[in-house]
Amino acid sequence: MSDSKSTTAPGGTPSELLAVLYEELRILAAQKMARENSSQTLQATALVHEAWLRLGGDRQPQWKNRAQFFSAAAEAMRRILVDNARRKHAERHGGKIQRVTFEGLEPAAPADDGQLLAIHEALDRLATHDALKAELVKLKFFAGLTTEEAAKVLEISEPTAKRYWAYARAWLFREIGKS
Repeated sequence: MSDSKSTTAPGGTPSELLAVLYEELRILAAQKMARENSSQTLQATALVHEAWLRLGGDRQPQWKNRAQFFSAAAEAMRRILVDNARRKHAERHGGKIQRVTFEGLEPAAPADDGQLLAIHEALDRLATHDALKAELVKLKFFAGLTTEEAAKVLEISEPTAKRYWAYARAWLFREIGKS
């Protein structure tokens, strides 16, 4: 992810914005989906298109910068994956949500639906406690950004991002362990 790219293409139309950022977002989504549980039926292209639609489709808001766009895209992809997991675990589909441990969580790590839902719920609690650390987790875990890329998006130093990541992992592990 380079900072030299602008969030608006010449002319600034939504389709030009999509053309500029689509490939980068698709690569991130493909990397994320490649590490998903084999039961995941959502494809990277579908994830990107659904995220684009949730962000406004052809009526995109004026993005201040790439950081704002990718933060919104990470949140949209998170919501899509969580909604998909919830749908698959719905009682009418015979699923029962089970809590799982947070052990072994790595950025964009494979997660079964139950683990994804447990992380989602704990992440919502972290956001009320510390929104910046929660945003870092979203960027790393759901969008698959590296620590360096996430630090740039959040406009914090890489060492700070590493400290925040360590804290957030420990906090989430404790929260999920309580359940």
